[in-house]
Amino acid sequence: MIFSRLSPLLKLPLLQSLTRDALLRMDPETAHGATINALRLGLSPEQDHADPPELKTNLVGLELKNPIGMAAGFDKNAEVPVPLARMGFGMVEIGTVTPRPQIGNPKPRLFRIPEAEGVINRMGFNNEGHEAVFRRLKGLHVPAVLGVNIGANKDSEDFVADYVAGVLRFAEVADYLTVNISSPNTPGLRNLQGDEALRRLLGEVLKARSKAKVRVPVLLKLAPDLDEAALDGIARVIGETDLDGLIVSNTTISRDPVLDMENATQTGGLSGKPLFSLATQKLAQVRQRVGSLPIIGVGGIHSPETAVEKFEAGANAIQLYSALVFGGLDLLERIKRGLVAAVRAQGKTNVAELVGRTTDSWARGEAK
Repeated sequence: MIFSRLSPLLKLPLLQSLTRDALLRMDPETAHGATINALRLGLSPEQDHADPPELKTNLVGLELKNPIGMAAGFDKNAEVPVPLARMGFGMVEIGTVTPRPQIGNPKPRLFRIPEAEGVINRMGFNNEGHEAVFRRLKGLHVPAVLGVNIGANKDSEDFVADYVAGVLRFAEVADYLTVNISSPNTPGLRNLQGDEALRRLLGEVLKARSKAKVRVPVLLKLAPDLDEAALDGIARVIGETDLDGLIVSNTTISRDPVLDMENATQTGGLSGKPLFSLATQKLAQVRQRVGSLPIIGVGGIHSPETAVEKFEAGANAIQLYSALVFGGLDLLERIKRGLVAAVRAQGKTNVAELVGRTTDSWARGEAK
């Protein structure tokens, strides 16, 4: 799904069939599986140089060689975190993982919108469950910051208990944990973003975290479809806790940017380029409300310029996924070069100095 350049390995017949254009001709979920298999076989490029010092940053107490991560959803079952790290990602977030294995929603459930470089998914937290993923991660050395994105089983009687189980299971193997309550594909899940439900969830999750041998940072992943009143409530609840950070945002149920395009009527969450403006505005609005709390910006980054805009809107780090489907893996390296160029052009020394320069204008919707 993300290969556009495979160095000398392209001479191999297998990899010739896994170029970006070939993958885009496949069914999206089949293409994704082929990419995971290629990575598992070690058929992937590796970064052969150190990242520039301008990209080194700190996030929730963790040192990142660069602030660009692979978002959750790509490696749901922790099959390829090491190859992804070796490609040059500064962090790799696996999952979403639920306590029990879950097959997810019926296929087809993943759709491209080629005209807009967007993706709609209604995967439904398909994954192999806590125990299978834990076995893969136990004792594994990942040469990047490793995040584990935890979720709830669709048929669970108590979503909160599922998140607590996720903290207890993965605290010892993750560099950070993400509490994902913002997927639109598990009925009722987004209700946990309401004030009282969120207060209970964070209270129980952070209590479980306090029992772990090591204090693992916990982040909360939010939806981009929240209005400002909802953001006010979330900020109040977060302010009462010792939550370590936020991820803004997940996919959107809105279809405004892709109306009348191919597959636009499919149900599920929209990601990719069409999400950029909405997700970035929500990022800025959240930044206004949470002060210096660390935020990972996700949603619609598709170029070096849009990566810079995420930082300037208020992100401390960013994550990619959907854009790599259309832009290829070299997008990662291009974004790195673009961030370094922006740092130098503004007379700065580190990417952290870009954070928040245009937060207010983005929050007002003036920077689109």
